[in-house]
Amino acid sequence: MKVVRTSLSGVLVIEPQVFSDDRGYFVETFNLQKFRNATGAMVNFVQDNQSYSKANVLRGLHYQIEQAQGKLVRVVSGAVWDVAVDLRRSSPTFAQWTAVELTGDNQRMLWVPAGCAHGFVVTGDHAVFQYKVTDYWAPQHERCIVWNDPGLNIKWPVDAPIVNDKDAAGLTLSKAATYA
Repeated sequence: MKVVRTSLSGVLVIEPQVFSDDRGYFVETFNLQKFRNATGAMVNFVQDNQSYSKANVLRGLHYQIEQAQGKLVRVVSGAVWDVAVDLRRSSPTFAQWTAVELTGDNQRMLWVPAGCAHGFVVTGDHAVFQYKVTDYWAPQHERCIVWNDPGLNIKWPVDAPIVNDKDAAGLTLSKAATYA
């Protein structure tokens, strides 16, 4: 497993070892001991989720203000442009964002620690997206930063993303609840 640091404090790209031959491939998608050794993150994942999205669908930027979730995200099939936004006021990268291309072919994963908002846009025909989280879904604590917040100025690679009403009604970072 190779770990690549991003521009955001604690947000890491995980590149697992892929064993390929003429039959296909094998990849270990998660091993707690290897993950902890490689990242230093002492995590306890409690829930796995999967979504399917069509081309140009944008989901996010989501977070839970209480029961904050760390997320280990990956794409099983298709392609996304995955974004993390640092919402930790004590972080040296507060109010900054980073993005990584995740595809079923590149097998990369992104570790998004608790205290960050997360979202993605589908850049291919579809995406099957999986993620492990460190705390349970708590709808009463869900929050959303609007995807096109002019203060963040995220450079989404899709001109006209498909966004649901809930995500379109997200707040700008300047008005949103953040972490200490």
